[in-house]
Amino acid sequence: MWLNIGFVGLKVMLIIVMSGIIVRVAKMLIRKTFAVRIKGPLKYNERRQQTMSKLLENIVSYAVYFMAIIAVLSAFTIDITGLIAGAGVLGLAIGFGAQNLVRDVITGFFIIFEDQFSVGDYVRIGQAEGTVEEIGLRTTKVKGFTGELFIFPNGNVTDVVNFSIHNSIAVVDVNISYESDIARVEGLIQEFLVDLPEKYEQIIKPPELLGVQNITTTEIIMRITAETLPMQHFAVSRGIRRDLKDYLDKKGVEIPYPRMVMVQRSPEDSNPSVIAKK
Repeated sequence: MWLNIGFVGLKVMLIIVMSGIIVRVAKMLIRKTFAVRIKGPLKYNERRQQTMSKLLENIVSYAVYFMAIIAVLSAFTIDITGLIAGAGVLGLAIGFGAQNLVRDVITGFFIIFEDQFSVGDYVRIGQAEGTVEEIGLRTTKVKGFTGELFIFPNGNVTDVVNFSIHNSIAVVDVNISYESDIARVEGLIQEFLVDLPEKYEQIIKPPELLGVQNITTTEIIMRITAETLPMQHFAVSRGIRRDLKDYLDKKGVEIPYPRMVMVQRSPEDSNPSVIAKK
C-alpha cells in the first residue's frame, strides 16, 4: 500500500513538474517567435503581435494545466469519463444561459485575430470616438479625447472606423478676398508649400494646392491637402494655417473680414452717397 501511495505521489509530482516545464518552454518559444516577426524585414503590427503573443500564452497555459489535472485524476484511479461527460453537460447548460458572454468572447477573439484594431489606435465605434485603451476577450475600452471612458461588450462592436491604419490627409482651406489676384495668390501658396516637408516631419508627401474650392458672396476659398502620418493631420493642419497666415501677411495678401456699408439718401439728391467703413 505504501509503495502504491509513493508511486502515485511520485507520478503526480512528475506530472506537475513536467506541465510547468512545458508551459515555460512554450511561452518562451511563443515570445521568441513573435519577437523575430516584429524585428524581421516584414513590418508586422507590433501591437497586434504582442496581443496575439499574450493570447497564445494564455491558451497554452489553460490547455496544459487542464490536461495535467486530468492526468492527476487518472493517477488516483478516478474515472474521468463521468467527469468529462458532466463537464460537457455543464458547459452546454452554461452556454445556453450565457449566450451573450460566449458571443462577446468569440467576437473578442476575432477582433484580435483579424487585427480590426489594436491598443493605441484611434477608432470610432458607434457614437464613441477615441483611443483604444484595452482589448479583452469580453470587453473593449475606448478613451475619448475629453477623458471619458467607453466600455463596449465585444458582441456589440459591429461598426468600427479605424483612423490609425492608413495615412491621414490634412485639409486646409484658405480664404482670400475678391480684390486679390487669384493667379498671384496661387503662386505664393505654391512657394510656401515647397518648404513644408522639411519643417513638418509628419508630412509624407509634398502638399498640394487643389485650387479654388468654393466662391461665396464674401470670399474665395482655396484648398490645400497634405498626406501625413496616421492621426497627425490635426497638428499639421493647425501649423499650416498659422504659418500660411503669417506668410500671406508678409506678401500683402488681404484676408477677407466683415465690412459694414452705409447708404445715405437725401430727398433732394437722387444719387446715393455710399460710405464704406472697415
